[in-house]
Amino acid sequence: AAARLGLALPGAAVSVQGFGNVGAVAARCFAAAGCRIVALQDRGGAVYRAAGLDLAAVAAHKAATGSLRGCPGAEPLDAASFWAVPCDILVPAALEGQIDAGIAATLQTRLVVEGANGPTTPAADDVLGARGVLVVPDVLANAGGVAVSHCEWAQNRAGIAWSAAEIDARLERLLLSAHAAATDLAAARRLDLRSAAFVLGCTRILEARAARGLTA
Repeated sequence: AAARLGLALPGAAVSVQGFGNVGAVAARCFAAAGCRIVALQDRGGAVYRAAGLDLAAVAAHKAATGSLRGCPGAEPLDAASFWAVPCDILVPAALEGQIDAGIAATLQTRLVVEGANGPTTPAADDVLGARGVLVVPDVLANAGGVAVSHCEWAQNRAGIAWSAAEIDARLERLLLSAHAAATDLAAARRLDLRSAAFVLGCTRILEARAARGLTA
């Protein structure tokens, strides 16, 4: 998605809402790609550092206190100010319905990657689309857990075991191919990625039903 925008990940500023199973891992992955994690928010508060937060220190503070609030080496932010932080990539990875039309109109970002389920409202989607902000929807961005669950099911059915490296490779192929298919369809039909992903999914379901002789 970043490549589609011509956005280089090294040095890119990233804000992440949520610092749990999704947000904390996403932050570490972005940092490993050379990004600066400039803002983080959890239910206890939000923190900011323009040069990039020390994720190890942040994780240690949260483990000790249960919250990001008061994290040393970072500026505190209130909830509204978190959304106003300029960044290249915004990752809402906490709760549903966090980005409404009002917040969407003020975001200073180029790319929204949905780590949570449904963090962007339909009205916000329209605003972001009109502003030229690319949204990678939850059905693509946080599909990894479901994909790996399918791998687990397939192994159990076949009575085999794949290595962690094999699972990672399968997951990468699946997610990259899904993103490419949705991106190609979005470009061909002038759709946003969310609409393209749903059109693609529904089309595949109908094709599978037809192949099985199911017409109703």
